[in-house]
Amino acid sequence: MIEAPPRETVDLQQMGRQAKAAAVELAQCSTTQKNEALLAIAESLDAGRAEILAVNAEEMAAAREAGTDELYIRDRLNLERRMDNVIADLRQVAELPDPVGERFDAREPRDGLRAWKQRTPLGVLGVIYEARPQVTVDVAALALKTGNAVILRGGREVLRSNMALVRALSGAMQRVGLPAAAFQYIASSDRALVGELLRMHRYVDMIIPRGGNGLHNFCRENSTIPVITGGIGICHLYVEPGADLDSALQVIHNSKTVSPAVCNALDTLLVHRDVARAFLPRVVDCLGDANVAFRAEPRALACVSADERVSPAGPEDFDTEWYALTLGLKVVDSLDEAIAHIRAHSTQHSDGILTRDMASAERFCNEVDSAAVYVNASTRFTDGSALGLGAEIAVSTQKLHARGPMALTELTTYKWVVVGEGHVRL
Repeated sequence: MIEAPPRETVDLQQMGRQAKAAAVELAQCSTTQKNEALLAIAESLDAGRAEILAVNAEEMAAAREAGTDELYIRDRLNLERRMDNVIADLRQVAELPDPVGERFDAREPRDGLRAWKQRTPLGVLGVIYEARPQVTVDVAALALKTGNAVILRGGREVLRSNMALVRALSGAMQRVGLPAAAFQYIASSDRALVGELLRMHRYVDMIIPRGGNGLHNFCRENSTIPVITGGIGICHLYVEPGADLDSALQVIHNSKTVSPAVCNALDTLLVHRDVARAFLPRVVDCLGDANVAFRAEPRALACVSADERVSPAGPEDFDTEWYALTLGLKVVDSLDEAIAHIRAHSTQHSDGILTRDMASAERFCNEVDSAAVYVNASTRFTDGSALGLGAEIAVSTQKLHARGPMALTELTTYKWVVVGEGHVRL
């Protein structure tokens, strides 16, 4: 059994120094070395699966005893249901192209003078996240492939699970001759350590918070290090009159019910008035069988008023990321109104249209300014693995540096390389 060390053993400054040194070493590693390390980590996790899952089971039991919602435990604490995918993602990342060293935007500004941009690692990442122990491995995999070191701080509910994972990660790194300090975990639930991490600009190059609005705001307001935020998703789907309603129903069901406590789950369904009376009862019947409850504005409520699973929407309901089997319903008069509602209430994460009118689809894609915009597809695809990127470190809803699932390319920056033949500028 892995016990959390006491607060006084956590020396963040020392962790920062070690991470900086590890990042320098990782930046010089070949693609082959990094891929071998990724495969070694996959083998280490597979070999240590029983111990890791035993610790995770104890933490889930403790969460149940404390009265934690079972859906939250299933979607955010349970590692067993994801372990196979976690290991598979490591192997997939090993197969992906290495962006480090890639040359692009080449030019010849003067005769014989050549210049290009070349991708390099960011350096040291500070990743702060709540629950979801699989994030520990996702972050480590992407950081390793891109030559970055990382300091991790996860949620207290799965602290021991995360420590078990990091022990497997570090052991694999040592076995292949790479620095174990590439992955370091803040083994304490003391929140003061988060504030200290946010001020370690001497060692840490980027902060990536994954959690609720409170965590994101705290990082933005207290960090002396660049912060890239995302993962807050109030997600919408809009159903047009000419949509294939059978297909639309399947997309809506998938977007809402498969993993309701994740950031790309559907929160609000907008339905055009011409199909609302026929379609909304079907939505309630289909999703209601999956234990979804509904919050409907007056016109939507009138379409399904006799159904006890539907209640009137409150003033804040369309600004709520549910993280639960709850769905907002609204009837709109036009594509214009649907887009206006999304602009007013979306967090610019994942929003989509269900239609057979490609002119409407094109307009929706052009005018809805979200990190991921969908046409006739589930919002659940806003995910690094689902989009073929391997794992992901976060879903960014910002507009600077990276947007959407942050995978390998997004964990690099670039430098200019200029090659001349004794060139001088007059």
